[in-house]
Parts: sequence; C-alpha cells; structure tokens
Amino acid sequence: MKRIGLAAAACVAALVALSGCDAQETPALGDVNTASCGLSGEEHGSFVSIPSGAFIKGANPVYPEERATLRLHVDGFELQRHEVTNAQFAAFVEATGYVTDAEKSGASGRPDAGSAVFGLIEDGDSKRQPWSLVAGATWKAPEGPGSSIESRAAHPVVHVSLADARAYAAWAGGRVPTEVEWEYAAATGLPDADVSTSGAYAEDGTPRANTWQGVFPFYDQAEDGFSGSSPVGCFAPDRHGLSDMIGNVWELTDTPYGDGTTTIKGGSYLCADNFCRRYRPEARQPQETHFSSNHIGFRIIRD
Repeated sequence: MKRIGLAAAACVAALVALSGCDAQETPALGDVNTASCGLSGEEHGSFVSIPSGAFIKGANPVYPEERATLRLHVDGFELQRHEVTNAQFAAFVEATGYVTDAEKSGASGRPDAGSAVFGLIEDGDSKRQPWSLVAGATWKAPEGPGSSIESRAAHPVVHVSLADARAYAAWAGGRVPTEVEWEYAAATGLPDADVSTSGAYAEDGTPRANTWQGVFPFYDQAEDGFSGSSPVGCFAPDRHGLSDMIGNVWELTDTPYGDGTTTIKGGSYLCADNFCRRYRPEARQPQETHFSSNHIGFRIIRD
C-alpha cells in the first residue's frame, strides 16, 4: 500500500480492510460555504491566556490509546487563538525561504514521494481508497499540482510536518504545545465539561465545529456549513476564547506517540459518527514525524 500516514490510515482502516489497498485518484474537497466568516483582523495571530490548574487527562476514554486516566497539574501558558493559517505560514516562508518536508519530498522524484490527500468517494464504490499519495501536494497546493491557497488565506495551513511546525514556531517566538498542554486547554474549554463531545455538537445535535456529518467517506451532508477545511474562527469559541480546538484540522503536538511518530489532537473535518469519532479532547492519534497530509495543521504556544 502506498504510504498515506498513520492518522489517515487510522481513519479508514476498516474501509481498507474490506476493500483493498490501492490508492486511486479521487475528487478533492472544497468549501461549500462561500459566505464570509471567521475572526476579525485584530484577532488573527492573537493569543489566549490559559491559567495554571489541574485536570483529568483521558477523562472519558473511548478508544484504548486514550488511556490511562490521570489527574495532572499544568502550569499556565498562552495559546494562539486559532490554528496557524496559510497567511501566517506564507509570511514565515517569505521571511526565511523555508522549504517544507512535503516540498522536499515532492521534488525528490522517489516512488514514495508526496503528501497525503483525501478525496471524497462520490460514486459510493467501497473498493476505492479515499487517500492518495500526491507528489506536489504542499501547503501552497493542498490538493496537489494545479491547486492553490488563493482565497484560503484564513484557512489552517496543512501539509506540514512536525519539523515544519517547530521551525515556524521558533520564528514566531513560540513553540509547539505538548499533548498535555493541548488537552488541558481543550478539556477545560469545553462548553459542557461533563460531555466530551460538546466541543463538536450541542445537546440538540447542532454542529459546534467543522466535522463530518453523513456516512464517511462517501457522503458529507456538510450540516456545519463546510466540506473540507474552514477559515479559522467560523465557529463559536470555547470557554477560553479559543477557536477550532475541536475539528477543522488535526493539530500536531510535540509529544512522541511512538518510534518515529508524534501525537496529534482534536480531530478534523473528516471525523464522523461512523468513523474516527475523535472530535474530543481525549482523542489522540500517531502521525509520522516527517510526513504530512491535507487534514493536519498546528497552533503554537508561548510560555
């Protein structure tokens, strides 16, 4: 099977088991909501102060990897209000000339070169694989050659590795948060502290985040207004004032998951009720340290 990334593989593991493993070209996702939404200009790039405190890590585990449940104390920090955007990352690249791991991979000419791209299986063919390894899929061409981030300046930057995130964070005067810091902020910011899914859905089922409504990976009803990523801040902030901690794109942390992998948190626009129900603070998945995809981004922290 072509290498598509551990997080991508986890989300479609059952489908692959049933249908075979050859990656095929599939249609790329785009916004269905063309209305303007998101944060105001002064909110872009701003930070939210998260006070010191204690919380229960893994308080409501659903999957085995979300254990063990631990009570931890966390020192206070500042967390960027939103995921790092294409505009922010473009400014970093303009200032430094930085080249991402995905760009280096795409230029290598290797058979396994590229970054992972998800495409909707519109014909309902269960034998098709929704993930493709695309050479030339980068932060500025999210669906591969011929695509661009024009009109997506406020969307989260994707196709970034942990090394890319660390480089941006250092340039911006911050760092990539640890898993504990990220989960502490997300868990204590939930609308309902006793309901781990309350960051994704209200009690009546109304979406509070950019996730998948419908049968993954065949049909996204887009009841939240989006199929694909959304501009940062299109959904109401949590109790801390943070946007998109749940959904939109997975977020890298600086905590190893295992050998050669890092931990990602928060779920993405691909998390559905029937697959990958990881739109909860406790949810965690591995991602290869030097690999990337079009549903994984990051935000930064300041001590």
